[in-house]
Amino acid sequence: MRVSRGTARLCLAVLVAICGAAQASRGEQRPVAERPTMDYAPPAAGSYRLNVIQPAPDGLVVAADGRFRSLAEYTRGRVTLLSLIYTYCTEPTGCALAYETEVELKSRVVADRKLHGRVRFVSLSFDPVNDDYRSMQAYGGRNARGDGPLPWFFLAARNVKELRPILEGFDQEIEVERDRLGRPTRTISHMLKLFLIDRNGMVREIYSTAFLHPEAMLNDIKTLVMEEDAQR
Repeated sequence: MRVSRGTARLCLAVLVAICGAAQASRGEQRPVAERPTMDYAPPAAGSYRLNVIQPAPDGLVVAADGRFRSLAEYTRGRVTLLSLIYTYCTEPTGCALAYETEVELKSRVVADRKLHGRVRFVSLSFDPVNDDYRSMQAYGGRNARGDGPLPWFFLAARNVKELRPILEGFDQEIEVERDRLGRPTRTISHMLKLFLIDRNGMVREIYSTAFLHPEAMLNDIKTLVMEEDAQR
């Protein structure tokens, strides 16, 4: 059976629309996060020092335009908050919590003009099988912007081989869960971690689920910025 050009174009348009809707739904169906209780008053910014923990690893990542970049381009030159996530995560205390915490923290950073141009956020997927650079942009939605007072980059990895040294460098363990027949699912077991990295690419703090408090994290960011200013 022959298909007219008009019909072919219509089918292609429908397919593109379906794919686009599927990509966008990753962000729209993000589960409601369960916030940890904060039962302490964080110390004032600049009243303490964040020790150097380790250098942030480098590796090849895929940027918003589909081009390959060095991860170091996103972990040096500014104070960086980096999260390791995947878009199909359904755990309320997992990736959804990381995203919502960063959204709230972003509003606080943007509200402080002294931090404009000094901070960036990075979200990197550890699921190269299901997350490409397009799905990461869809997941980030309107927050996926590389400009403005606080850029937020949503990055992907091309394959497991290129992702592995990054995960090993951050000591991030992941395990793909399997169904009762032993087939891999889209669920990945992992411990949520966010990394605060100084402008020299050194990890200065690691946040787990229980410590994702925007107030304390903002003071940590300010502390690193104040440290930079004191060294100039």
